[in-house]
Amino acid sequence: MRILVTGAAGFIGAATAEALLARGDQVIGIDNLNAYYDVSLKRARLARLNDRDGFHFVECDLADRNAMQTVFSQHQPRRVVHLAAQAGVRYGMENPHAYADSNLVGFLNVLEGCRRSKVEHLAYASSSSVYGANTAMPYSVRHNVDHPLSLYAATKKANELMAHSYAHLYRLPVTGLRFFTVYGPWGRPDMAPFLFTKRILAGEPIDVYNFGDHARDFTYIDDIVEGVIRTLDKVAEPDPAWDGAKPDPATSSAPYRLYNIGNNQPVALLDFIRCIENATGRKAVMNMLPMQPGDVPKTFADIDALAADVGYRPKTPIETGVRRLVEWFREFYGVH
Repeated sequence: MRILVTGAAGFIGAATAEALLARGDQVIGIDNLNAYYDVSLKRARLARLNDRDGFHFVECDLADRNAMQTVFSQHQPRRVVHLAAQAGVRYGMENPHAYADSNLVGFLNVLEGCRRSKVEHLAYASSSSVYGANTAMPYSVRHNVDHPLSLYAATKKANELMAHSYAHLYRLPVTGLRFFTVYGPWGRPDMAPFLFTKRILAGEPIDVYNFGDHARDFTYIDDIVEGVIRTLDKVAEPDPAWDGAKPDPATSSAPYRLYNIGNNQPVALLDFIRCIENATGRKAVMNMLPMQPGDVPKTFADIDALAADVGYRPKTPIETGVRRLVEWFREFYGVH
């Protein structure tokens, strides 16, 4: 089937596109190749995709309405995986308009393209950051998420609301996926797993916030991709049991679903760092710092709904995932 993947040069987007191509789908990838992080890494991911049959790349910006209309009208995708976004929590404190352009205007253009092209199913990236000030663990898609702690989180919550309105008004099937700290080969340079690996291998200190008292539901990229594709294949349907008097945030009388995709097994940050130390054979020099604005001390995904609906279960132990990340980093950057 022909599938549009936005953010195809990104970490999750490239891995998802590769998996779809491997099973025989045609993939239309779009990305604006912005300079939020190293563009050469994005181009290297794209180069791997361009070597595959069935992949077509379009460089365009989500916020460019005319360009997005052209992509949908020319390629007529049957389904869409929307993974492009302005990512990062702290970046939004200095560059708020980037989040409005990409995550709000861009998402609206994706929704409009899906509506007008009569797309069968839109699966889109939300984020664990929407849980914000919530402290009840594990995070459940049935929890209230009205207290975001960053602009990024607020835009992701807005995406869920926008998607629901299109599901209700136009019966567009939509599935939102709340990702929990994704790591692995070809990962994002602005995220801790990549940064820690880079600096530990270089013998440089790493910044450890909240004095190391963090835990994250670190989720390996292959497990994330499996969850994305399983949900893409299960077209969202209305929940016949949904009750407006006692509304379930994760379902609807419209064709709308929300899921957490995580490892369901939080790892203490200091334990994650030890895994990198073991994989690199080097000791980390840790610069202990207080909590950063917009950050949360712990994330923990309740994935029961995803397991029940599509049979999702993460399989990759943290030690295995970190070893693969370190092996890729050494090879890609020539570090020995």
